[in-house]
Amino acid sequence: MRIIARRALREFWMRRPDAERPLRAWFADVKRAEWRGPADVKARYARASLIASNRVVFDIGGNKYRLVVAIRYESRTVFVRFIGTHGEYDKIDVTTV
Repeated sequence: MRIIARRALREFWMRRPDAERPLRAWFADVKRAEWRGPADVKARYARASLIASNRVVFDIGGNKYRLVVAIRYESRTVFVRFIGTHGEYDKIDVTTV
C-alpha cells in the first residue's frame, strides 16, 4: 500500500517519542500490505475498527494512541487523517476527518 502523510506520523512521534516505534512498525507493515478490501484489513488487524467512508481506526502503542486512516482500495492508497491520544480522538468526528 502507498501511505500518504508519513510526515504527520513523524511530527506526532517528535512530540510523543514513545509513539515512534509502534508507528514505524505500523507503517512498515502497511507498506507491504496488499489490501483489496476491509476484510483484508481485519484479517491482519483484528482490533481495527472499520468506520464509514472507508475509514479505519487503529490502536497504536498498546492502545495509547489512535490512528485514523482513509483507504482507497482500488488505488492501494492509505491516507493518514488523524493521529492522537484517546482524549483527542474523542473530540473528533472520525467520519469527516
